[in-house]
Amino acid sequence: MDEEDGELRNPFPSPPSHYTKYTTHNLALLALYNQRVPDHPNSLQHQILSDQTDVPEWPLTQLEKPRIDWILEEPDAYYDVFGDRWFVKDKIPSLAELGGNQLYPEDPCVDRRPALLSILRSLLVTYSSLTSSVLAPPPTMSATEPPEWQGHVEWITVLGQNLMAAANDLRPVQARGNLELMMRRQLDLRKEETKTLYSKCDVLEAKLKELRASALLVSSFSATRDAATDQVMTDVPAIVCSVHLSIFWITTYNLPAVGRIGYSSGLCRCTQVGRGRGIGGYSVLARLILQLKADANV
Repeated sequence: MDEEDGELRNPFPSPPSHYTKYTTHNLALLALYNQRVPDHPNSLQHQILSDQTDVPEWPLTQLEKPRIDWILEEPDAYYDVFGDRWFVKDKIPSLAELGGNQLYPEDPCVDRRPALLSILRSLLVTYSSLTSSVLAPPPTMSATEPPEWQGHVEWITVLGQNLMAAANDLRPVQARGNLELMMRRQLDLRKEETKTLYSKCDVLEAKLKELRASALLVSSFSATRDAATDQVMTDVPAIVCSVHLSIFWITTYNLPAVGRIGYSSGLCRCTQVGRGRGIGGYSVLARLILQLKADANV
């Protein structure tokens, strides 16, 4: 039994020794036993299951699941796990419940600060008395009373236990305060992240505006260039037509070389004058051709 208790209190205990009893056969026997118990309330396990084989010697009711409702019916409901007792409702025991000498009020609604200040002052005074008693000469062998410093040490131990117990009672308050600070910190971080996102969005929006403006500038430049290209393509047929016409007249009327040169230069001037002016340019060209024809006949 002592070995089992030691094993249960081991930091890494082995599985309970009765786990081997939870076999499929034993569980089936337990189900059959529960069905037959109402008919045979005062019968033994072997009598009820006499038609079955391999009925264990130990009671099958040990395989029943724990009755949680039975545990909760108790005023101080608890359960035992690995040799330790755990209460269903988590409660921090007071110093008085643990067997200590509690010097501050047990009711948490009562202000404990005056009692804690008195404990702190008593601790300082006792510590000063302890240093004085340590400097005193040791007691004689015939002395029956305990030394003075021993009483001071015991009283300091009691005062320290009260301070530690009072501090442990404030753990829930400390936890709530820490949770509140953590939530405020998270809220501040989210506000900072949101502000950073807004600033990034403003920068991106400004960049998009610059890109739109540059795109409009490029499109207007392309439109101007296309218009100039269309104008040049409009003038090219007139120049080509004028050149072909000049070649025709020169070959037809056998203009001399000098006339050819003058005609060509005049034709170029006429073409430059007539560019973009429609019929007016070609009338000047016709007069020039007639003049060259008259000179050729002479």
